[in-house]
Amino acid sequence: MKLFVDNLTNVDVSYLDAKRGLVGESWIAGMVLTGNLDQQSMICDFGIVKKTAKNWLDEYIDHRLVVPTQMSGMHISRHDELTTVRFPHPQGGEFICSAPEQAFCFIETNEINIASVSNWLETQLNNVIPGDINQLKMHLSTELVGGAFYHYSHGLKKHDGNCQRIAHGHRSKIEIFVDGARQPELEKAWSKKWQDIYVGTKEDLHNTPDIEGVLHHHYQYTAPQGKFSLTLPASACYDIETDSTVEQISSHIANAFLEEKHSVTVKAFEGIGKGAISTHE
Repeated sequence: MKLFVDNLTNVDVSYLDAKRGLVGESWIAGMVLTGNLDQQSMICDFGIVKKTAKNWLDEYIDHRLVVPTQMSGMHISRHDELTTVRFPHPQGGEFICSAPEQAFCFIETNEINIASVSNWLETQLNNVIPGDINQLKMHLSTELVGGAFYHYSHGLKKHDGNCQRIAHGHRSKIEIFVDGARQPELEKAWSKKWQDIYVGTKEDLHNTPDIEGVLHHHYQYTAPQGKFSLTLPASACYDIETDSTVEQISSHIANAFLEEKHSVTVKAFEGIGKGAISTHE
């Protein structure tokens, strides 16, 4: 007998990739449980399954930087209250992130993808779900998007929750309308510009060091969870004057069309099924 839970929750993360660098991602999580019926003729109560699994995912992977510990060149160190992750960035130079331990999710693999993360989640959740469970299978998927989308990472230092972590991200679609008409080509152009981008806030940009002949951006701030810093090639960054909330991101994109003598509306998503709308008249 099998019990399934589709669309259990959405997981918004960033992860490190040997070819792409820092990647913002949004996964839809689901699970299938194989087990025996109890006295209620159930494998496990749906309410218990959903609450237990969602709480675990929210605590241990959502809004974290997912790190493949066995990736070539990966170096992880811990000093006092900070953990530092560094590896050679594919665009040259280095990626360096220092943050409290809870800002990271470490997985013993050489590559982060749906298969490796699903396997890790199955191992971690195997003893978490109550009931007479023989097998637990996790399945992650991405949202089916008919139009353009981009992967971005950011950090919100003023946020009281986990969005303050300096390197978490989203896979987000975008819709742009000019005089009420959808503009697929503009959406594609903006998505190409922001593919695998770090959206930084200019006041968090501490300096611009040269590392191995490559210009880098070094961001740092202190938030309720502790001290955060991030260094990566400038070519992988896009800085804005404001906080990088989705409200400010949609406004920034809409304002990019200020010279247009038309009404421009930008519907920017933050992951799956949520976001902000800004209009420039």
